[in-house]
Amino acid sequence: MELSILVLVASFVLLLALNVPIAIGIGLATVLTMLFTIAPGPAVTTVAQQMASGIDSFALLAIPFFVLSGILMGQGGIARRLIDFAKVLVGMLPGGLAFVNILACMLFGAISGSSMAAVSGVGGFMIPIMNQEGYDKNFNAAITVTAATTGLLIPPSNILIIYSLASGGVSVAALFIAGYLPGILVGLALMLVAGIISLRRKYPVGERSSLRQAIKTTVDAVPSLLLIVIVIGGIIAGYFTATEASAVAVVYSLILSVAVYRQVKVRELPAILLKTVETTAIVMLLIGTSKAMSWILSYENIPQSLSVALVSLTDNKIVLLLIINLLLLAVGTVMDMTPAVLIFTPIFLPVVVNLGMDPLHFGIMMVANLCIGLCTPPVGSVLFVGCSIAQTTIGRLIKPLLPFYVAMFIALLLITYVPQISMWLPKVLGY
Repeated sequence: MELSILVLVASFVLLLALNVPIAIGIGLATVLTMLFTIAPGPAVTTVAQQMASGIDSFALLAIPFFVLSGILMGQGGIARRLIDFAKVLVGMLPGGLAFVNILACMLFGAISGSSMAAVSGVGGFMIPIMNQEGYDKNFNAAITVTAATTGLLIPPSNILIIYSLASGGVSVAALFIAGYLPGILVGLALMLVAGIISLRRKYPVGERSSLRQAIKTTVDAVPSLLLIVIVIGGIIAGYFTATEASAVAVVYSLILSVAVYRQVKVRELPAILLKTVETTAIVMLLIGTSKAMSWILSYENIPQSLSVALVSLTDNKIVLLLIINLLLLAVGTVMDMTPAVLIFTPIFLPVVVNLGMDPLHFGIMMVANLCIGLCTPPVGSVLFVGCSIAQTTIGRLIKPLLPFYVAMFIALLLITYVPQISMWLPKVLGY
């Protein structure tokens, strides 16, 4: 067992160091490990079988639909309307544009289900405006990068669907509902830090909208915000499942973007569908190879061994959860969220279940944790996009990011040790 795990870890780290795409790296490392465990022929066959079975899930059908819905929303003029709506709500506060940025990222991230869409859609508009108003460029980028991740907690969220698969069947609907309060908590924590910094630096106070302008802006934003109501409301009311809700989201996004807002032309739809297929293919390849790696880990009894090792360190629930959080934070800095959820859920879930933690609560904690990794070097995808949009470097952005990292970590600890934050809404709604 020691040799095979050494091969797995060493080959995976080497492939990452060589800048091999992570999905390919996971697959190659798994094949190499199996060559040391079983014969070459069965090794390749087993990897292929595990990859195929890994994506053979009805729940995963929601991913391409939500991806398509997110792209339609991203190109359909939604970001600008949500930014204007956020200005009405919080733009009049000291450092108002910082609050507008965070709230707009939360709203757009929730509607699109994508942190990348949020950082590009909102950041591409808000960062230049904040620069013109005298806000520090790196501060603006730090706000956008961290706030963009809240959409992965606030549903609909593809990563929560993937956690449902990795956990062995935690309800997607329950995960969606459980993500609301934690996502809002992270957003409020970021707003608190942004507000303190804005007061210290005496950033300008935004203008208060007139009643007429506020009503017009709200009316313009309502059709976009209705997507969340339709998707989550339909699931709660029992009209459709989470997978069916993803198809409803596509139809609604298509009507809104093409017919109502008229920001997407019919001739642009083939390119949008192609982008959806490309994104879905990457996600599915990640899922397939990650499931294969999870299989070899289970074959070598790694989850059981690690569970025993963790429990042997301490039987204190608070300490064990802190250790798991620290391990996941380290994982998040070097691994994309999708494979991290698929590989480490089977490892840590048995440990926390033995501690009495609900799998639903653990899923929200895990996603909140890995969201931090999206805005940390060396592989934080959202961080790289934010740097590109703000035309800055990671080195210049790290210092402004530090207080926001602290805010996200404190929110993570609250999510971890106060289960009611995640569990209250699902229980109220009967999940």
